[in-house]
Amino acid sequence: MALTGRTALIAALGALFVGLLLPSWTGIGAVTGAVLLAVLVDLVLAAPVRSLRIARGGDTTVRLGDTASVELTVNNTSGRPLRALVRDAWAPSAWRPGTSETASRHPLAVPGGERRRAVTVLTPGRRGDHHAHRVTVRSLGPLGLAGRQGSHHVPWTVRALPPFNSRKHLPSRLARLRELDGRTSVLTRGQGTEFDSLREYLPGDDVRSIDWRASARRNTVAVRTWRPERDRHILIVLDTGRTSAGRVGDAPRLDAALDAALLLTALATRAGDRVDLLAHDARKRASVIGSSPSEILPSFTNAMALLEPALHETDMRALVSTALTMAPHRSLVVLLTGLDAASVEDGLRPLLPLLTKRHEVVLASVADPHLDVLAAGRGTVEAVYGAAAAEQTRADRRNTADRLTRSGVTVLDAPPAQIAPALADTYLALKAAGRL
Repeated sequence: MALTGRTALIAALGALFVGLLLPSWTGIGAVTGAVLLAVLVDLVLAAPVRSLRIARGGDTTVRLGDTASVELTVNNTSGRPLRALVRDAWAPSAWRPGTSETASRHPLAVPGGERRRAVTVLTPGRRGDHHAHRVTVRSLGPLGLAGRQGSHHVPWTVRALPPFNSRKHLPSRLARLRELDGRTSVLTRGQGTEFDSLREYLPGDDVRSIDWRASARRNTVAVRTWRPERDRHILIVLDTGRTSAGRVGDAPRLDAALDAALLLTALATRAGDRVDLLAHDARKRASVIGSSPSEILPSFTNAMALLEPALHETDMRALVSTALTMAPHRSLVVLLTGLDAASVEDGLRPLLPLLTKRHEVVLASVADPHLDVLAAGRGTVEAVYGAAAAEQTRADRRNTADRLTRSGVTVLDAPPAQIAPALADTYLALKAAGRL
């Protein structure tokens, strides 16, 4: 191998070192000197790190629970072959526990003047943006005794979106929606219905549905039928305040609320309705308005990915005011919040007439199934006290829900696994009843 420049100079010095010093050394000294010389030569022959050109590509979004692949392209611009260990550093939350050490390291061999790719597989453990830190390259010499190390800043961001686990319930709800649109008709017109067709009067039909003009043109009595109206407006309001931070199982209540909102959005969009989103605590955190049907789910999931519970009380007056601004005409307002008696009585309930006067209001809250387990506890003093506390909490939630119902609000209180399908069923029931 021909050596030039600094490499040739260091090789010559090494030869001089061997010729002058090693003859006078014996035993361990000679071995040590030979090893040091080998290390020195290995270090010199290692490919430089600073001259490497590194670029990224690959996924920019991933659903929580899935994997994202990010490519590193390493371009060796030097004439020496690169034998390296490449570490692609990301935040610990970009991987499941215990996988980052192995998933971030890639052995790589790149001949001089060529490029090679390495793929880092990310498995994010939480929603939001995950940023790449730096790429560290350890370039080894031919003998593997020594090398060079340096870092490159190669920015990249992967956004972890809500997992949308409730999408498994979508086919069954879409089937019910098709039944509602195609075969279900009502004789009494509601606020959310439009004229469908005329048919012959049958015994038992409401006489108020008779169309006397159409009957005069026919030999039979005709009645009007109505079907649920399309193009209705739905505003989903996410309370991201203190109550949304409470953990139910291994996730905060907000995560279950996001899942329910996504299922309702997918269903309502297929029904031909318009859906907007508002996330609010002490201030507005996010909003999505006027998205097209093809863009609405991507827009919602991108906005929801960055939402985190705020550890302070929600400003209900500001939340209701913003909701009324976003829904100036009659709409279905779905409020995903808590059923804590204190926050509802002091914050939300005095403001409900502003919403119920103009809109159909549904309040959905995520219940803790562990309360049912505690309420059944017996056998020890601690278990009995726990059961009493759990029963009191459940009674308070029922009383709060009853007061909201008397104020004209449809209330749902369901555990995380059931809140999404329950909200979708409520939407279909309201649509069938002509209340939207």
